[in-house]
Amino acid sequence: MRSGVKVLVALFAFSLSVHFLQAEQPATLKIGAAAPDFNLLGVDGKRYSLKSFASADVLAIVFTCNHCPTAQAYEERIKRITADYKAKKVAVVAISSNDPKAIRLDELGYTDLSDTYAEMKLRSEDMAYNFPYLFDGDDQKIANAYGPVATPHIFIFDKARKLQYNGRIDDVEKPTGTPKNLDARNALDALVAGKPVPAPTTKTFGCSMKWISKEHGVQDEQAGWAKEPVNLETIDEAGIRELIQNKSDKLRLINVWATWCGPCVTEFPDFMTMHHMYRGRDFEFISISADSPDKKPKALKFLQGKFASNKNFIFNIEDKYKLIEAVDPKWQGALPYTLLVEPGGKIVYSAQGPINPAKMKKLIVENKYVGRYY
Repeated sequence: MRSGVKVLVALFAFSLSVHFLQAEQPATLKIGAAAPDFNLLGVDGKRYSLKSFASADVLAIVFTCNHCPTAQAYEERIKRITADYKAKKVAVVAISSNDPKAIRLDELGYTDLSDTYAEMKLRSEDMAYNFPYLFDGDDQKIANAYGPVATPHIFIFDKARKLQYNGRIDDVEKPTGTPKNLDARNALDALVAGKPVPAPTTKTFGCSMKWISKEHGVQDEQAGWAKEPVNLETIDEAGIRELIQNKSDKLRLINVWATWCGPCVTEFPDFMTMHHMYRGRDFEFISISADSPDKKPKALKFLQGKFASNKNFIFNIEDKYKLIEAVDPKWQGALPYTLLVEPGGKIVYSAQGPINPAKMKKLIVENKYVGRYY
């Protein structure tokens, strides 16, 4: 009897594992299958379905996103395909199906934007997309119907909206370089000419889809931050000057703040977001507390509450004017004060007052020492 129960339990466990596996990666649409319909909101505020592209002889649907470096590397090529084939009655539409709540900050190291609908609008504007960009990240029904494996993943349908090609766009996953295999264009050329697609399926390389089932990863990441040690070291004028000289090989973001400074306290979480986004790259965030040395315990408690596992310093003397001169003689003295310093000491950003987080993230990821691509 007990052995029978064990068998049933094992079968139940196996069925659960299969269920969750399927939930993470649905089956990819087969060649010859009809295009599943959709009704999705575009970044232009309009809703799109298959009927929206009824006049096109060929329909290319690209599953892509904002944050993936491979997806970013293909943006210009998707735009060129859209422009090159428009007169041949080919329509191109992009769909982002990633669940924004399932994206960890450490997965955003190559971008300034995540995959929310609002951020999709920003990316579309920044890159002047010439194709509709639709959001499926709330329930992922369309991604589950099509089964994209990675971003980007292109599905190409004929006039009858039967799938004739699915896979990669080409074989170069960087923004520059000459592909040897123009798989998507070859498929489009064949369909426009009324011929069979020479290679109907290919593998596709890129970032994995961020399925709803991965939302727990965000909580796991945040729980991990709480376990990281937070330290606050004293620093003198010479030490600060050495920080500014930046003899490291990393892009260095430095913020001077204080616990009594309202704007400093308010914006500090933005620096923590950048720290957790980019610390896996050639980047580091350093904070310098302008609190009096005797307030070190208070400053440390604040940093611990923000999970500030980055390098943190507190100026070792009361004379704030020496702090000002050591950080930047051009600084007038008001807090907060922020600098972005390249290796070798070149200051590419310095400003008194709160930062614009969106602009700062763009400055970081578009700097030559970090970058958007692998």
